[in-house]
Amino acid sequence: MNSLKDVETLEEKGILVGVNLRSDDNFDYSMEELANLAEALDVEVAGYVTQNLERVNPSHYVGTGKIEEIKAFVEETDSNIVIFNDELSPSQIRNLERDLECKVIDRTMLILDIFGRRAKTREAQMQVELAQLQYMLPRLVGLHASLSRQGGGTGGGFKNRGAGETKLELDRRKIEDQIAKLRRDLEQVKEQRETQRKQRRKNAMPVVSIVGYTNAGKSTIMNQLLVKMGQEDSKQVFEKNMLFATLETSVRHIELRDNKSFLLTDTVGFVSKLPHHLVKAFRSTLEEARDADLLLHVVDVSNEEHSFMIDVTNETLKAVGVEDIPTIYVYNKSDLANVKYPLVSGDNIWIAAKEGAGLDELIERIKSHIFSDYVVCKMLIPYDKGSIVSYLNEAATVMSMSYEENGTLLEVEVKASDYSKFEEYVVK
Repeated sequence: MNSLKDVETLEEKGILVGVNLRSDDNFDYSMEELANLAEALDVEVAGYVTQNLERVNPSHYVGTGKIEEIKAFVEETDSNIVIFNDELSPSQIRNLERDLECKVIDRTMLILDIFGRRAKTREAQMQVELAQLQYMLPRLVGLHASLSRQGGGTGGGFKNRGAGETKLELDRRKIEDQIAKLRRDLEQVKEQRETQRKQRRKNAMPVVSIVGYTNAGKSTIMNQLLVKMGQEDSKQVFEKNMLFATLETSVRHIELRDNKSFLLTDTVGFVSKLPHHLVKAFRSTLEEARDADLLLHVVDVSNEEHSFMIDVTNETLKAVGVEDIPTIYVYNKSDLANVKYPLVSGDNIWIAAKEGAGLDELIERIKSHIFSDYVVCKMLIPYDKGSIVSYLNEAATVMSMSYEENGTLLEVEVKASDYSKFEEYVVK
């Protein structure tokens, strides 16, 4: 049997195995997504084995009669890995590796390793490592030779300490100590995040958070909005047509041409059957969305499974406490879906972010939500209060200005808090 640490020097070829429980309508897409996840780790997909069952087999996930079929397929295609479409129990991994005589990986380990490779910031790396250790802890026995691998290559993926070294050098207590340390470190990061959020609230800066399924175009929308507002290229976030291209939360200050501004935050993309350890680990990151004034739920409308993707995203948001926040559904990639765009229908908008179509309409929808408390009024500011005129020129939209006998007469659009602050100067 190939040990996992040898796999980095071998070309990986895998068989994908899935159980369709009770005729799940989304099963085919789930398997297609599993193939995309495998390919994201440079695994060549040699074929598929599927089975319809009422419930998974507790000992082997698939029915025992399927084991010989999978084993024969592995030998026939000269594959060295079998990837299962659900999270396997420690005993299932142990039994499958023994009977198939090759490396076994489940969907959870696959996603964890993709996250491990994509994580760039220290916070994201800690979050992924925490999820990996929590996944691994009950499987120390069950993972067998799979744990003898150094970092990288479908599962584990530690930067400095490979899963193999974890198996050989760290006992259960040491792993638990590492989990405790990561939790403490992440708690500190969470406190720093909360301090930043409090500062934003103090500054009364509206927050718009982009959420959605992985590869729906969230980073593209953020970048195109920055370009639209003429903001420098250095603020651009990484975007690429790949699963989980960005794991870090990006926060950008969007300055509109009428002196209004808001903070735009980007969050990690979602995927079906996202490992619960990973959801828990990324909770503090996803909480950026919980404090938002408005959500932009980005949907790849060109994907025929986009309704399913919407459901998965909403369920994951609910799991981390993101509920009852006004939401605009942004149906992106409309150019690939052969639907009319740009089109606005209430809080649904169809755009093609890559070509910049629909961004003006999106900005108007955003403004109608987060600046709904703005007031248009006239103010007569005495000449000895010139600092107020300067402030309004910077913080409000000045529609007209004239110099009267008693002061400067302004017609302005101001936020409610500024209206209250300068109400004594309002001309009724």
